[in-house]
Amino acid sequence: MNAPSTSTPLRTVVLAAGKGTRMKSDLPKVMHPAVGRPMVEWVVDASFAAGSEEVILVIGHGAELVRGHFANHPQASRIRFSMQERQLGTGHAVDMARGFLEGRAGDTLVLCGDGPLIRPETLATLLATHRANAAAATLATSVIPDPTGYGRIERAADGSFLRIVEQKDATPAQLALREVNPSYYCFRTGDLLAALGRLDNKNANGEYYLTDTFEWLRNRGDAVAVVDAVPPEDILSVNTPEQLAEVDAILRRRGAIPGAGGSR
Repeated sequence: MNAPSTSTPLRTVVLAAGKGTRMKSDLPKVMHPAVGRPMVEWVVDASFAAGSEEVILVIGHGAELVRGHFANHPQASRIRFSMQERQLGTGHAVDMARGFLEGRAGDTLVLCGDGPLIRPETLATLLATHRANAAAATLATSVIPDPTGYGRIERAADGSFLRIVEQKDATPAQLALREVNPSYYCFRTGDLLAALGRLDNKNANGEYYLTDTFEWLRNRGDAVAVVDAVPPEDILSVNTPEQLAEVDAILRRRGAIPGAGGSR
C-alpha cells in the first residue's frame, strides 16, 4: 500500500514497554515473534506504510534488546526510543515521548506494540477520518460479539462519542456495550500533549489512562471523531502464548512470509 500523500506531518508513538508476565518468558512482550518477526515490528512497519515520517518506541523491560533489533531495521534512521522506567499507565507511557513531540506540528498516531494484526489501510482510514473532521482526536473502534477485557465506547443519545470506559471501571450497563476500543488512536499533536498534562489516576487501577484524554478533549469543546474501522479479527492483542499462536495463524492465512518485513 502506498503511504497517503499529505503535507501534514505524521508521527507514531508505539507503546512497547510491557513485560508480559503471562507470556511465561523473559523476552520483552513485544519481541515475541509472529511469523518469524517480533510482533512490534508489524506495528512499526504498518505505521511507516500509513505515512509516518518518524516512529517513537516507548520501551522499558528488555529495552536494549528492542533497540538492538531495530538498529538493523530498514527505517532505523527514522525510529526513536523513549524509556518508561515505571509503568504507571498508558497515558504516562505516551507522555514519555513528549520530548519528541513538543513543538512539532501535525498529527500523532498512538498504537500498541502487542497488536501485530494491524493493517496500514485501517490506519489510513483512521487518519483520513481524523483530518476530514478536523478533529483534535480520533479513535477507531470495533463491534465484537464478546467485549470482555476491552474498554467500552459509550455514546450519547444522538450517537456522538461520550467516553471510553475501561472494563474495571464500567457499570453493568456499560459492560453490556459491544463497541470496543482496540487502541488505534490519532491526535493533533498539540492537543495530545495538552490532554496528557491534565490526566489523573483516580480509577480502579490507579493508573494514568490515555483513554481519558478523549473525554477531556470533548469536554473542552474539541471535535472527537470515531470510526468503526477495525475488523473484529484484527483487534486481538497478545497477552498469552495461546493468543500469540492464534495471531501467528491469522497472519499466515493472510499470506505473511516468515521472517520477511521492514518498510522499504
